[in-house]
Amino acid sequence: MTQFLRIALLSFFSALTAAGDLPNDTAMVQLASRYQAQVDIQHYLVSEKLDGIRARWTGSQLITRNGNTIHAPPWFTKNWPDQELEGELWTQRGEFERVASIVLTKHPDERWRSVTMKLFDLPAEDLVFADRVNKMSEVVRATDNPYLSMIPQLAFTSIDAMERHLDNIIANGGEGLMLHHKQATYQHGRNPHLLKLKRYDDAEAKVIAHLPGKGKFKGMMGSLMVKTSDGMEFKIGSGFSHNERLNPPPPGSWITFKYYGLTRNGIPRFASFLHVRPQSDRPQ
Repeated sequence: MTQFLRIALLSFFSALTAAGDLPNDTAMVQLASRYQAQVDIQHYLVSEKLDGIRARWTGSQLITRNGNTIHAPPWFTKNWPDQELEGELWTQRGEFERVASIVLTKHPDERWRSVTMKLFDLPAEDLVFADRVNKMSEVVRATDNPYLSMIPQLAFTSIDAMERHLDNIIANGGEGLMLHHKQATYQHGRNPHLLKLKRYDDAEAKVIAHLPGKGKFKGMMGSLMVKTSDGMEFKIGSGFSHNERLNPPPPGSWITFKYYGLTRNGIPRFASFLHVRPQSDRPQ
């Protein structure tokens, strides 16, 4: 991505939020907890964790998890039901920045043809998850719209079988898995019965400075000095392409990074850049 395009996208996303483009009822979403190895996998349904833009259909419009309007073309949501749906606006693995550039603009274009709303829940239904899965299948069939589908929910008889499935997803460019207890109801905020399983953790931080490169990176950005929302400052020097070192995310922008646990001082271990996070899609 060129520096001009990167800055233009970030400025545009910031302008959306600053303009207060929010519905009256901001979305209250369910959040996953960290996977613990002690779970009885037979009590869970498992789906792939998609790296797209989380969205909610209110029954009349699409909004982000922060409540910002998503300006989808009318044909994209044709025949969608007048009930709440929650899912991921997604194209394919490894295309977070592309799907963000498509769905977080006020002027939708034909690129939306490559996007699908992949359902993973029905937030307004007072049903356990196993029953919500069945109802989601009914909704997709009744809607008969090619841009609305479901993320497959799988059942496993052992942790080993699930781990093999996870390894296959990661080998093919995927992120991880979501484990949802079959008898859990929808819960706003952190839900201990919805678990996220990845080979690494990820988080977000604000870019506060560019640090110059040395050796083969001389004349380019060597690392970013970043600050998390809880005030932790540290450097991120890996995960960047050659072009991203020439045109790094500007100070003030937010990025998503991956890491492998924390050091004794609480700093993310082996932090590595993943992508720029559009402000209108940042979690609150």
